[in-house]
Amino acid sequence: MDKDRIEGTAKQIKGNLKEGVGRLTGDAKLKTEGKADQVEGKLQNAVGGAKDAVRDAVKKH
Repeated sequence: MDKDRIEGTAKQIKGNLKEGVGRLTGDAKLKTEGKADQVEGKLQNAVGGAKDAVRDAVKKH
């Protein structure tokens, strides 16, 4: 598993927590930051998945 996938998943979790705290406290900035972290994590996870797919394809050939 590519490190980007691990880091991306961690960012998604962190973002989800931030968004939740922002909702509970009424902090719109924290909520928005949490959503942004989640999007960034999803993107990084997708990049890691692509790297894994390329690596697997190269190993097969």
